[in-house]
Amino acid sequence: MKTSLSDRPDVLHDAPHALWQIIHGPSATAHHFRVDVDHDGIAWLVFDSPGKPANVWNEETLREFNHHLETLQHDTRVRALVLRSGKDRIFVAGADLKAIRRMPHARVNDLIWLGQAVFDRLARLKIPKIAAIHGAAMGGGFEVALACDWRIASDHESTKIGLPETQLGILPAWGGSTRLPRLIGVRKALDLITSGRLLSASAAKHAGLVSHVVAPENLEKLARRLVREQRPAPRFHLENLFSRLIGHFAKKKAFAKTRGLYPAIPKAIDVVTRAAHGVIDDGLKLERDAVAELIQSRDTSRLIDLFFKREEAAKRPAAAGTAIPIHDAVVIGAGVMGSGIAHALASRGVRVLMTDVASESLARGMERIQGLVSDATRRRLVTKVQARDTLDRIATTTDKVPLTRHHLLIEAATESMDLKKKIFADLAARVSADTILATNTSALSVAELAQTVPHPERVIGLHFFNPVHRMPLVEIITLPETSPEVLATAVSFVQKIGKVPIVVKDSPGFLVNRILVPYLMEAVRLHQSGIAVRDIDEAMLEFGMPMGPMRLLDEIGLDVATHVAKTDAFEKMIAAGHLGKKSGQGFYRYENGREIPPPTHNRLPSHECIQSKLALLLSQEAMKCLKEGIARSADDIDLAMVLGTGYPPFRGGPITFARDTGIVDY
Repeated sequence: MKTSLSDRPDVLHDAPHALWQIIHGPSATAHHFRVDVDHDGIAWLVFDSPGKPANVWNEETLREFNHHLETLQHDTRVRALVLRSGKDRIFVAGADLKAIRRMPHARVNDLIWLGQAVFDRLARLKIPKIAAIHGAAMGGGFEVALACDWRIASDHESTKIGLPETQLGILPAWGGSTRLPRLIGVRKALDLITSGRLLSASAAKHAGLVSHVVAPENLEKLARRLVREQRPAPRFHLENLFSRLIGHFAKKKAFAKTRGLYPAIPKAIDVVTRAAHGVIDDGLKLERDAVAELIQSRDTSRLIDLFFKREEAAKRPAAAGTAIPIHDAVVIGAGVMGSGIAHALASRGVRVLMTDVASESLARGMERIQGLVSDATRRRLVTKVQARDTLDRIATTTDKVPLTRHHLLIEAATESMDLKKKIFADLAARVSADTILATNTSALSVAELAQTVPHPERVIGLHFFNPVHRMPLVEIITLPETSPEVLATAVSFVQKIGKVPIVVKDSPGFLVNRILVPYLMEAVRLHQSGIAVRDIDEAMLEFGMPMGPMRLLDEIGLDVATHVAKTDAFEKMIAAGHLGKKSGQGFYRYENGREIPPPTHNRLPSHECIQSKLALLLSQEAMKCLKEGIARSADDIDLAMVLGTGYPPFRGGPITFARDTGIVDY
């Protein structure tokens, strides 16, 4: 006699009645899975949601998956199960966050129960089970793999594996927080879950998440071989017996980094360390209880909303115009920004010609690029083959060669209008009539620069942020005469290289620096009024900023900051040779890699008072930018500030913060 999911005595023994209705509801009309049992008795279960770019878990797909598991469980022909994806670049993207965002909290809790029960059924199948991962396996996409006996992965660049839930204010709750520490040990599990990092296939194998990494075309052959081998025995990690002690130190480390502003982090540490040993069902209950609490948080809602804003911006085409594919580009200037941009382009498959007037500058630029590539290889972010290909795509020259075959030029010279005008005038004579001329400037007028060329409609700003390989934001600065095709191409190109484009108008400071400058200047004014440097920075760290404003000015360099904001304080410090960190003296003194604040006996206003002044300025300036149409929407402004300055994501951005707190009229 067949048993249904709800007849089982384990995970579902005290499941809510609503969940039973979900399981036994009407059958879905869509068919998200294909199943084929071959002559060897291997069931190939392929997840391939029709008409969708990605596979996701929701009530419908979980119920259908459970139906197939139940059928296979009672099919005497089946001696092994291989789970695969029918998508080109995605295994399973995780839970359907859009559906979850619309659900009442009680319904979300039911979905957690359902996912746990279905994946637990998979784990308890007595036949060998293999997850053949090709493409992204994130969140629930990896949790289903954790319920299998083997996890194997393709070495394709699209294969990314991890549990990013804490970045959304929740934690892995379909068995990930319980099974991962049992697989790789509690230390590694805590690191992956609390950071939310996604790993390449090579890094995932090194961490123990997968057992084998092969070329995509060899996944099936490997799976066939593994089903003939003895299933791997459960691993014993001695450290898991001391998980509570490990968790204690992990919490201290996390608090020092997050200052307690992200509740999902300590909650995840609690669950992982308590679920690392003992009965699986107890760990699953801990996961359910934790998510039921976290999902009700407004901070979690903001983090999920911000995720959607980023996803939308990373895929949204320009409003009009046809994008031209860019395969070759020129980068003018081999300094920190130029070499960083060249590396970013080449690592995403673009052939790059990097030019500079001095061979020494080109040599230093290539050294920086080689350093970035070596570091990425060491950290298993790229394979050795990918690293070699990146370097092979970059050519250099000091000669004024013809540039007619290149559709995009990115000027990244020193922040000097006279120099940039000279470069653009020279370039105009060496490019074709349809070449896009882009400038990487953080403050200079793109309109003024466009006046130096005969086709200003083909001039645009591409403001990359430093360091380029880490900062995801690119401001695309447009002019009234910018052609729709140029804008569409710029947006598409930025998305192609894995960055997030935000389209803004040509205006002093553009968007991010426009909002940031009043904040930084107010911080300097507060310091001049007698408030200690350390107190100002500590207040904003407690607000959630990744770096205090005074330290940020030192990192930028006061000589650079004066390009966008001139003050007497800056002029005096620059005259004294106090340029910031690079000179060893700014608002802080720097010795042996440490910043030392100046001694002070100044008055100490509350950190809340400092925060309110500075946060208010950020929100006020953001609102001004929205009213002036500097950016297209409040969502774009919030996203740009989070990605470009590290504005605390759990606050949603300066406009969302203003709306939610009422500190300024919205």
